[in-house]
Amino acid sequence: MEKMDKIEKIEKIAFLGLGGMGAPMARHLLASGLPLTVWNRTAAKARPLAEAGAVLAATPAEAVRDADLVLTMLADPEALLAVAADVLPALRPGAHWVDTSTVGPDAVRALAARLPDGVTLTDAPVMGSVDRAASGDLWVLVGGPLPGPVAGVLELLGKVTGCGPVGSGSALKLVLINAVIGGVAVVAETLRLGQALGLPAGLVRAELAKGPLAGAVGRVFAEGSHFPVALAAKDVSLATDRAPLPVLESVRAVLTARPELAESDLSSLRPAG
Repeated sequence: MEKMDKIEKIEKIAFLGLGGMGAPMARHLLASGLPLTVWNRTAAKARPLAEAGAVLAATPAEAVRDADLVLTMLADPEALLAVAADVLPALRPGAHWVDTSTVGPDAVRALAARLPDGVTLTDAPVMGSVDRAASGDLWVLVGGPLPGPVAGVLELLGKVTGCGPVGSGSALKLVLINAVIGGVAVVAETLRLGQALGLPAGLVRAELAKGPLAGAVGRVFAEGSHFPVALAAKDVSLATDRAPLPVLESVRAVLTARPELAESDLSSLRPAG
């Protein structure tokens, strides 16, 4: 009830981007009683939300017109800036844009520099997969201003952690997600090593799970999660573009070596058996 009290003044929320993460996030907000207008490049992905009570917009500009709050969950920096070209002229003064995408701090700051007067931006990328998005148990990493109504909406999505100025949430997301991706890759290779040495797979898994890589072991065998290999490769590339990271460069090479796995979950890195 306290969270809903914070957002009573929000009359319209536009949610742009209804992919693997965006759709369950939007559905969770809609189920919480928020007034949602949705848009997705592939319109078919938006129809289930429209059937559940959301207003379906034909374009990003139509979605954000008169919106108090704009939420974006888009695949990469290029998608974010392409949507921005359509959205920026349609934003009303006083609107607040919250980007939950994983696009890195450079794209967020570039977007902030293009905002019209009277519009503010918060970067709020999330940690957690589709199961946590659906239940409102994400970890929301916030950079930039966080007025009460915006905080109330983000608290519906999960636990909010303030990181600093605009771009800092996106920076921390790159650090955290690359630790996860790197950990999964290491566990997958360790399992393969155990297999090559003739050890029982269950034994290797159980003993790894007792040590510091326990979280990565859990993610390697997680059910109900979906983090496509292609998006993991994108996140690693955003990191390796910013610093010399030879280990992550090797991980990126692994992630891009088998195009047929691009839409498979990251756990597909583990050996069969």
